[in-house]
Amino acid sequence: MAVGSGTITPMMAQYMELREEHPDALLFFRMGDFYELFFDDAVQAAAALDIALTKRGKHLGEDIPMCGVPVHSAEGYLLSLIRKGFRVAVCEQLEDPSEAKKRGSKSVVKRGVTRLITPGTLSEDSLLQARSDNYLAAFCTIRGSAALAWTDMSTGSFQVVSCPMTMLSPHLSRLAPKEVLISQSSTPEIEQIIEEAGCGVTHLAPTAFDSQSAEGKICSTFGVTALDAFGPLEREDIGALGAIVEYLSITQKGKLPFLQRPHKERATSLVQIDSATRKNLELIETLDGQRKGSLLSIIDRTVTGGGARLLANRLKTPLRDLETLNNRLDAVTWFGEKDKLRSQTREILAHVPDLARALGRVSLDRAGPRDLAAIRTALDAAEKMYGTLKSDAEADDITAALNQCTGHTKIIDMLHRAVRDDPPMLTRDGGFVATGYDVKLDELVALRDDTKSVIAKLQRAYIELTDIQSLKVKHNNVLGYFVETKANHADRLLNKPLSETFIHRQTTANTFRFTTVELSELETKIIKASSEALILEKFIFEALCSQIKRKAPEIHATANALAELDANSALADLAVTETWVRPELSIGAEFEITAGRHPVVEAAVRAQGAPYIPNNCDLSQEGGKSLWLLTGPNMAGKSTFLRQNAILAILAQMGSYVPAKSARIGLVSQIFSRVGASDDLARGRSTFMVEMVETAAILNQADDRALVILDEIGRGTSTFDGLSIAWATVEHLHTINNCRALFATHYHELTALSEKLERVQNATVQVKEWEGEIVFLHEVTKGSADRSYGIQVARLAGLPRAVTDRAQEVLSTLEEDARHGRPNGLVDELPLFSIEPQPLTTAPAKSPADDILDEINPDELTPKDALDLVYRLKG
Repeated sequence: MAVGSGTITPMMAQYMELREEHPDALLFFRMGDFYELFFDDAVQAAAALDIALTKRGKHLGEDIPMCGVPVHSAEGYLLSLIRKGFRVAVCEQLEDPSEAKKRGSKSVVKRGVTRLITPGTLSEDSLLQARSDNYLAAFCTIRGSAALAWTDMSTGSFQVVSCPMTMLSPHLSRLAPKEVLISQSSTPEIEQIIEEAGCGVTHLAPTAFDSQSAEGKICSTFGVTALDAFGPLEREDIGALGAIVEYLSITQKGKLPFLQRPHKERATSLVQIDSATRKNLELIETLDGQRKGSLLSIIDRTVTGGGARLLANRLKTPLRDLETLNNRLDAVTWFGEKDKLRSQTREILAHVPDLARALGRVSLDRAGPRDLAAIRTALDAAEKMYGTLKSDAEADDITAALNQCTGHTKIIDMLHRAVRDDPPMLTRDGGFVATGYDVKLDELVALRDDTKSVIAKLQRAYIELTDIQSLKVKHNNVLGYFVETKANHADRLLNKPLSETFIHRQTTANTFRFTTVELSELETKIIKASSEALILEKFIFEALCSQIKRKAPEIHATANALAELDANSALADLAVTETWVRPELSIGAEFEITAGRHPVVEAAVRAQGAPYIPNNCDLSQEGGKSLWLLTGPNMAGKSTFLRQNAILAILAQMGSYVPAKSARIGLVSQIFSRVGASDDLARGRSTFMVEMVETAAILNQADDRALVILDEIGRGTSTFDGLSIAWATVEHLHTINNCRALFATHYHELTALSEKLERVQNATVQVKEWEGEIVFLHEVTKGSADRSYGIQVARLAGLPRAVTDRAQEVLSTLEEDARHGRPNGLVDELPLFSIEPQPLTTAPAKSPADDILDEINPDELTPKDALDLVYRLKG
């Protein structure tokens, strides 16, 4: 916003200068107890926050729009703005207004932007979701190679992975960063991929991604002379990491948060899951974006924020490292076998605050007294955890975590001595330093807090001196402390000898007010004590934070350890209470599930009081039938069975027990899912096109260790086209991809492939027909379905009886024509539109029983008549 040629006040000139420095953000301009916004910022903010838009003065002859929010409740407004896509530059007063007045009556208080708030740089608990990470990512390309780095500023995690363009979308789907940094010279394709993943895009100058300058930034941040200690990093890795460091320095105005040493994630150690598969399997959220009903919502029994975030990350990032997975499973097994210790662990953890995020705020100088109390409580709990579990710990992961839970005695003791048990939220409120920690502070606090007793004592002395029982010592913001007496006693104080002690200050209608030298001196001491106490408390607070910062790596390791213990004990609690079993993992190619269950569906049917029908699945490749063709009617449970087995693989390879009687799984390298129908109208893609794009991705990428689930391929086009595509897809999966796969279809013709392709097995979901209706048994057995029962399902769905009857008639004719080779018989024998018009009603047709009942008056029936009626109706 350019400064106009008209006359503007010094304050407004200051505002406009700062506003020009941050053109892409709303400027929260601190004025006393409010953050004010002006001009276009005010118009946008008022609309977004639904607050009043007012005006303040004029600029170039026009009113200046203005709105504001109170400083003490600003976080709620900031959260609303960030969620609506705004960025906010927070401008604070850098000096006390009294200092500005010393420079002249028209001097402006010094102000400056102390922080730029963006979706990826949040640290306050009120702006964050406790059980989810808040990632900031950066994508860097250098000479055809690319890397994606990410951090959660609130916890300090800092990672990078090699990321060719084909993997950008899957990685973004897994991490769900709130903000992605890219170079201003990036291609439109990169920006499109990021936006399609639902992430915000922020452009930085190309120099921010320069690997040479980035290396210096990273070394400076971590106090090293070279990056060798972080393992082999490519130039694109360094560029992406450096861009994040650069952006954090910009947004935090030079105050970098505590960051863990960068860790390079190896793509070959992860199970690759694309964005469509994550969405179809509803791992973290359902298709409509809700956490409830997702797999995470069923398995998450953690009791801390850190544990919840770790569990979600494990679910989003299943592994292919057998040793790591067995170590995780050993930890879950140990907790599962130690009921008492598991219960004690969860009881201790239930009272643990979010240590990682409290430490993050301390590192940013954004902490309050309650953060110090939270760190103390969490470290106390860690020491208690060590004492409770150490002597019995056997699993390597538990022993390693416990070793990180101890060694904080000095900091714990310091915080116990220094911080009250229930401190205020803000440092500026004071009153958080414990009595006895600092002698000088205790003296000042005593004077400040004992004001009432000191004043009462002085009042009693003045009453004795003047013999005026109604005399009071009072206080207001204008006069400060004063002696007040009624008008009829004033002469006694206005005349000698008392007039030498009591100095007249003010007369009102019924009272006289006085002061004394002693009272003035006491008032000065009280005011000074309050101010000095707050200054001293802030000094003590900063000293405590400095001590914590020095131990930040060790404290952060403890935070990670507590999260590990929480996640493992939660998975053990889940396994014990839900009768899940430990999967047998190997580097082989087996996939043998006995009595497997879908955890989300099982929870849903159990809530309805119904049993869940478990099913077996054997896709073992060595000498087995690794590709199942699954037939059966809609609603019988084919999609559930498909998803169920993919979910079992993911649970096993995140290090969890699984809902089954037994499970033997050779480590899966990739999981692909094409289940359900959806279109992509924004990109001009029909449902069938989306299906084909996703199928193409699977056929082009799946290797021989992949697990593929496909449902109803080819149903979006003509019968013969669809059948041909489905047929060829099965052959490709069997012969080229050579992977483990479940292929659900209504094309019964495909079942003939089991005789031609050696690894293809036919399976079907059982149903039972009874009195013209079908009963779904939800049981998967070997063999194939003889028909699809589509008309029966349509009847269950509520289609008018006339439609389903006509459909049955058409079906019978089609089947008869097919047997006799008459493709046009339908047109000849069954002219179209032969259904008689029916009223739009859901009432069933009347039966003879209805006619009998219409003749009966229940009130006139004798017991014998009623019995006769029953026999009549039955006969």
